[in-house]
Amino acid sequence: MTRRTITRQYPEVQPDLPPRSRGVIALLEENCTVCMLCARECPDWCIYIDSHKETLAAETTGGRARTRNVLDRFAIDFALCMYCGICIEVCPFDALFWTPEFEYAEYDINELTHEKDRLREWMWTVPPPQANDALAEPPKEVATAEKAAARAAGSAARAGSAARATGPAARTAGPAARTATSDADAAGPAARADGPTPRTARETPPEQGGPSS
Repeated sequence: MTRRTITRQYPEVQPDLPPRSRGVIALLEENCTVCMLCARECPDWCIYIDSHKETLAAETTGGRARTRNVLDRFAIDFALCMYCGICIEVCPFDALFWTPEFEYAEYDINELTHEKDRLREWMWTVPPPQANDALAEPPKEVATAEKAAARAAGSAARAGSAARATGPAARTAGPAARTATSDADAAGPAARADGPTPRTARETPPEQGGPSS
């Protein structure tokens, strides 16, 4: 009541939508692995997926052939969809995206079921991802990776310091060890020439006494 009435000239003038607006859902077929997570988690059961398996020949001699899932049908019934975004959140391979497009009304309700070809067309309207907030906390995965990298760098630095510290001691002990080895080699022939060392009286075993007469 306190503001001036403004008439929006829609559809001639498109509205300015927030960057995270939820419109139609787009599909990037190349990223879909037919894991069925989106269809299982959908509370409205409005996602329909059909697929088949095909066998791929072994890439090397004696290798084992492998199978892969091939997507035949991926459809979303937007007459049932409540735009909760669960399918986009649970997709582990980034195959589903929000778009800001909302002008897809139909005269026939059956036309609101978009097949994969039409879902692919919406990919051209997906906005680029927003830049990360510089003041926001990093994701848990990034923080864990940075801590692991810091620990590995610290261990490598400590190992390098220990190796540098033991280096001069090993170089100092090297000449002394070589001198001791040379002295032992020189004393070897003399020791062999002198023959075995005679036993002392203490080392001579006592004579065993014979039977008493």
